[in-house]
Amino acid sequence: MFRRILFLAVPASFLSLSPAPGQDAGALSPRNANYTIEVRLDSAQKTLEGKEILTWRNLMQMPAQELWFHLYWNAWKNNRSSWMQEALLSRRGARIPEEGDWSYCEVKSVKVLPAGANTGANLTGKTRYASPDDGNPNDQTVLVATLPQPVSPGESVMVEVSWKSKIPRTFARTGFRDNYFFIAQWFPKVGVCQADGTWNCHQFHAGTEFFSDYGVYDVKMTVPRGWLLGATGEPKGVTDNSDGTATHEYVQADVHDFAWTTSPGYREARKNFEFPGLKPVQMRLLYQPEHERQVERHFRATQATLRYYGTWFGEYPYGHITIIDPAWESGTGGMEYPTLFTCGSRVLNPAGGGSPEGVTVHEAGHQFWYGIVGNNEFEDAWLDEGFNTFSTARTMDAAFGETSDVFRLFRGYIPYMVPEIKFHRMTGGNRLDGYRDAARSDIEATPTFEYFPATGANISYNKTALWLSMMERMLGWETLQNILSTHFQRWKFRHPKPDDFFAIANEVSGRDLTYFFDQVYRKAAVFDYAVESVASDELKTEGLVDKDGKPTYVKGGSSTPKQYQTRVVVRRLEDGVLPVDVLLKFENGDEFRDLWDSRNTWKLYTIVKPVKLSYAIVDPDRKILLDINYTNNSRALVPKADFAASKWASKWMIALQDYLQTLAFLF
Repeated sequence: MFRRILFLAVPASFLSLSPAPGQDAGALSPRNANYTIEVRLDSAQKTLEGKEILTWRNLMQMPAQELWFHLYWNAWKNNRSSWMQEALLSRRGARIPEEGDWSYCEVKSVKVLPAGANTGANLTGKTRYASPDDGNPNDQTVLVATLPQPVSPGESVMVEVSWKSKIPRTFARTGFRDNYFFIAQWFPKVGVCQADGTWNCHQFHAGTEFFSDYGVYDVKMTVPRGWLLGATGEPKGVTDNSDGTATHEYVQADVHDFAWTTSPGYREARKNFEFPGLKPVQMRLLYQPEHERQVERHFRATQATLRYYGTWFGEYPYGHITIIDPAWESGTGGMEYPTLFTCGSRVLNPAGGGSPEGVTVHEAGHQFWYGIVGNNEFEDAWLDEGFNTFSTARTMDAAFGETSDVFRLFRGYIPYMVPEIKFHRMTGGNRLDGYRDAARSDIEATPTFEYFPATGANISYNKTALWLSMMERMLGWETLQNILSTHFQRWKFRHPKPDDFFAIANEVSGRDLTYFFDQVYRKAAVFDYAVESVASDELKTEGLVDKDGKPTYVKGGSSTPKQYQTRVVVRRLEDGVLPVDVLLKFENGDEFRDLWDSRNTWKLYTIVKPVKLSYAIVDPDRKILLDINYTNNSRALVPKADFAASKWASKWMIALQDYLQTLAFLF
């Protein structure tokens, strides 16, 4: 279990977003973790050498005696780290690097600079590695430094850290490929002292990402002269050096991370975003030359994100955003950082297939969920990944409509789009197929870093997006949008927990949704509703009936006009229990609806009408999107099992015929 250093809880005054003494009155965040960094890239040796000054302010009520730092790149120092051991359990397994591809982050010195109660001290010999999550003595992704003097509440400490790192050949979307570099989670980064008085500084895990406090970053990066560079924040200038390098300075306030990239192969494009009621944003795209024809598609997807997320949830507060089109097979696509994100594309990408628009919208969307609303991805990744998957699907639908399936032939190079196969927002957009594979793998309330690595993403992303869509269908979009925008406004530049969102959902909806969150979050409940049987038989009497005052035997007696007795059995096949609609449709168009509480595992409906049943459906409006098998939700009185098979068989036979004729022409 996560061993912590306990302090007293933070008083409400420290949790507010009011600026601290001496802090800029325009601050959007507490700005309690501020960095001034200088770093030099050796592109030939694939190394970084850097020095940072961390100015950390104590938001707690008791003095802080230690600082805990993340050293993420030590996760790929050797195969004994916790990250590498966990990656072996994932579906793809762990990539075993070659000799020159391993990485490390070696802290050379830690010094306290004179400030406040501290008179300056060299802490280099007073640091230790910690393994708070699993006790792995070989894991070196957390470093603890003991301070010579405690940092009092409200006071700050300035610490200078020097380090050298070996850049990995890409792991977890950071690293190098030839002369392309994407540098993320690259500097010793202080953990989070939370409101409950604990140091939250988890080891780096294969199935989780990051958590840190907000601050101001002033970063100078020295790279080969002439290479384009993109980074979090705004550029403040470039200085050419006598050794053939150039130093780029970027500054950004009110962010909780900093990433950068450089390459001689980048091309650059710029465009402005403007929409009534929202702040204008300068968009900068660094792209690969072979993707030049997709420049406008990246911009349109980013504009759609800024527009729809901005109007649905809340405004993007920064005046700039950088879009990175990563190098082919670099392994750095699809990742989010403050004011900068990576997308991903291919040379051949047919319009209407959802790429590169989908990944661009998703990663741009993380500027809102996770960038601005800074939840703890180690423990509650679903609060941003799930929210963002739902928001991505809704934005894609609003901006681009339904997308079609694209099959890729010849090792993925040649796309073949099938217009008839559509990805619907509620199912394909929310990744129902992936959720089905992992429905029982973990209870969502489990800390994310403890999810089973092979299926954890299906819980954080897919399951959450599906149950948010269930809320949309249960409560209506207007109510859900109000819930999400309230959550965004109330928790921007802060660190929400699950109960904070649940409280807002109850407050805004005016309903107690505890029963719902108990099922989808606090249990690994699986939903599967089915129509087990249907029948509509002419109502005939057989047996004893009263006639002329005597019980008289009757067989086959029919009513006039004819009456039909309809019997429908619906079943709950799994343990998930939520109210669900049942619809019976009759041949004359009449309908019968009932809200079944599904507490029992089955229910029989018996109805007598002068017409036969046409079909029966459980959950006709498909509100229970977590249902793992929707094919058994309906049953017709007269089956039409061959219809779909015949339709698709004919389509595929035509496609095969066309393909064979094309081959015959070519050869």
